[in-house]
Amino acid sequence: MRYLFAVILAVFMSNALDAQVSFSIGVNLDRQPVWGPTGYDHVDYYYMPDIGVYYSVPEHMYYYNDGGRWIHRSSLPYRYRNYDLYHSYKVVVNDREPYRNDRMYREKYASYRGRHDQAVIRDSHESKYFVNKDHPEHRNWVKQQHDGGNGRGRDRDNKRERK
Repeated sequence: MRYLFAVILAVFMSNALDAQVSFSIGVNLDRQPVWGPTGYDHVDYYYMPDIGVYYSVPEHMYYYNDGGRWIHRSSLPYRYRNYDLYHSYKVVVNDREPYRNDRMYREKYASYRGRHDQAVIRDSHESKYFVNKDHPEHRNWVKQQHDGGNGRGRDRDNKRERK
C-alpha cells in the first residue's frame, strides 16, 4: 500500500513539475520591455514598421540594417534617437531571425506605419504584467507576494514594534 501511495505521489509531483517548467518556458512577461505591447504572454521579437528595426526580447538587442548588413546592438542607433518606443506600433513576431525575411515583414506590416494606438505594458493595470521589474507596480506586487497577498506580514511587523 505504501508503494502504491509513493508511486501516485511521484506521478503527481512529476506532473506538477512539468507544468511549472512548461509555464516558465512558454511565458516571458518578465523579460518583455515595458514599452512592449500588451496582450502577449510570449514574445521572441518586436518589429517596428516605422523604422524597420527588430527587437529581440530574449537577447535585449535591436537588429537593424546598416549599409546592407544586419547589426545588433543593445540600443538603437543615433539616427533613431527621437524615436518614441512607448507611442509607436510594435508587431509581435515569433519567428527565428525575422530580419532575414525583412522584405516579407516590411510588406506584410506596412499598413502599421504611423500608428500610435497601441497599449503598452508600462500603462497596463493587469497584474500579470507586474512581474516585470520595470513596471511601475512591480515593487507593490513583490511586497504583496511576500506578505502572502493579504498584508499579514505588515501587521505582524507592527505588532512586534508595539510590544
